[in-house]
Amino acid sequence: MRVQLQELIRVNQVKEGCARIYMVWNTVGTWKSDEKMPEVDLMITTADLPIYPEMARLTVLHHGRHAASPLAGVKTTSWLNSVWAAGEARREGYDEVVLLNERGEVSECTAANIFAVKDEKVVTPPLSSGCLEGVTRGVLMEIAGEAGTIVVEQTMRLEDLYGADEVFITSTNRNVRGVKEIAGYTIADGTTGVITEKLDEAFDAYINEYVERRLATSH
Repeated sequence: MRVQLQELIRVNQVKEGCARIYMVWNTVGTWKSDEKMPEVDLMITTADLPIYPEMARLTVLHHGRHAASPLAGVKTTSWLNSVWAAGEARREGYDEVVLLNERGEVSECTAANIFAVKDEKVVTPPLSSGCLEGVTRGVLMEIAGEAGTIVVEQTMRLEDLYGADEVFITSTNRNVRGVKEIAGYTIADGTTGVITEKLDEAFDAYINEYVERRLATSH
């Protein structure tokens, strides 16, 4: 997969961008034909890096995640629910959506994990909330000590976000991005918090070190 990705980056002349990797299983379902097909198709696409505002404005969607679903937390190509929610949010002037599960708990955003800071402790919803086990989320839980804090999984509700000292979201192409507003509620003073900035710096350092290490081993 890495070889194919590197070849696509070369052919598409990607200098700074992002890639999406799909694995499609061809051997299930009543719609399959008798035509000989590989068991799995690998599809990779590249695109420019999306441009995001410095701080995010979020709205809220009740029953946006179904934590009891066997596919909760699985990254699939069946993304219609998230696409619809994100589209509605943008039509209303927001950048992302806080998705609540069937228990009214905070789960995640359509394409980002969410964190809150209270008294210098960072909390994020547990996987049982139905959220995706994001790569950036996992890295932050690993390196939080370098930013002088810890990240703990904890069941969260909207009031935990509204009453937080800082709120931020993370994703592969957003890194760590502060949240200034949720559904009309301004978070703290509406500026990027100190802990958010420290975690963003620690994440940047982690990525730079990873890239340098990969480059060193490829030569």
